[in-house]
Amino acid sequence: MSARSSGSPHPYIPATEADRARMLERIGAPDVGALFADLPAAMRDPAIHLPPALPEPELIALMEELAGANADPWRPDFLGAGAYRRSIPVITAFLTGRSEFATSYTPYQPEISQGTLQAAFEYQSVVCELTGMDVSNAGLYDVASATAEACLMAARVTKRRTVALLEPIHPGTAEVVRTYARGAGLGVDAVPSPDAIGEEHACLVAQQPDFLGTIVDLEPLADAAHGVGALFVAVADPFALGLLRAPGDAGADIVTGEGRDLAGPPNYGGPSLGLFAARTKYLRQMPGRIVGRTRELADGNGRGEQRTGYVLTLQAREQFIRRERATSNVSTAQALIAVAFTITVQALGPMGMRESAVLCYQRAHDAASRIAALPGYQTPDRGPWFQEFLVRGPVPAGELAAQLAARGIGAGLDVSARPEPEARDALLFAVTEATPDAHVDALIRALAEIGGEE
Repeated sequence: MSARSSGSPHPYIPATEADRARMLERIGAPDVGALFADLPAAMRDPAIHLPPALPEPELIALMEELAGANADPWRPDFLGAGAYRRSIPVITAFLTGRSEFATSYTPYQPEISQGTLQAAFEYQSVVCELTGMDVSNAGLYDVASATAEACLMAARVTKRRTVALLEPIHPGTAEVVRTYARGAGLGVDAVPSPDAIGEEHACLVAQQPDFLGTIVDLEPLADAAHGVGALFVAVADPFALGLLRAPGDAGADIVTGEGRDLAGPPNYGGPSLGLFAARTKYLRQMPGRIVGRTRELADGNGRGEQRTGYVLTLQAREQFIRRERATSNVSTAQALIAVAFTITVQALGPMGMRESAVLCYQRAHDAASRIAALPGYQTPDRGPWFQEFLVRGPVPAGELAAQLAARGIGAGLDVSARPEPEARDALLFAVTEATPDAHVDALIRALAEIGGEE
């Protein structure tokens, strides 16, 4: 029986008017409109004023005109703060554009999709190698939600109800942690140093490099956390790990990170990829999916050649267990972005990752030195740093950013409202291995003009 013949007003919504009436009676609503009473009247069913339809050539011309109003994506731009343009090997886009990757998704009978599972297993292996950890899941949504899941996991492991975030940490990550924690009934403390944590804390979370770009010595932080019985969570930039010490080697219990930048261009901040790795003893407390590799027999009688098989080892998701007992409500993995991340890392290899990270470090430090040499400019020192640095100019930070924008240059992030003394009236600039020399030259000329230097 079709939806229309059954009395439904819409072929894709099979509920009849009688069905709707019974549902409204059950929830105590007089009509469907009552369900939207909290919305302002102007927003409930606004009139949509669309122009008349256009022939295809005219529509294409209009879309090109509208797209031309966007800023040039290749203009000089030094905004980082969590999203960076990287030199991605061409092979990454080529392979991920193939239909078997672009359309793959783990089905609910996952073992039938061996290729998808193998790709996830390779991703997990790469994450473990980069972070120095024992086990990784198949990916989460982004670094912020991965870090929030790490805090929830630490609370489950330690049976404690408060987590500590070491400043400076990305404010977006901190807000997502607070949101998750509020739903779980956990407290969140922002601490200036590891000395501020105590036996009430389930974990200490530290970013590497930190939000203002400084390279952090993780081992003392891990020791401080373990000294009070807490776990240590490192939020690490996987690209920087090509040069820096692996968090696992420094004593981290859980490592999270953002993998988007090694998968493709920033794309206005998404889609993202949350890295999550931990020690083996915490395996059953990890959120999301974990893919395992095993050996299977070619036939059911134990005869024949053994073959490699991939399986979903753990998937502690709400669809398969009572929600109140679920390890996590994470419902999927960023599979395509994880594949792209894996291809990039494996295409570069250990030496390529290191060489790219060294090039990034050198380019950033060269740019900072040139800026500091300009009259009226300073690059406040917070210790060793990787790719981001603070810049204080002859005019307030907001005005400096506006004047750079007027010259077609994207400035760094205005961090002047932060509590760190070095951030006072400063912009946070990012320079990576993918920043062209011509862009740095244009920045130096613009800063010199703003500073009044002829």
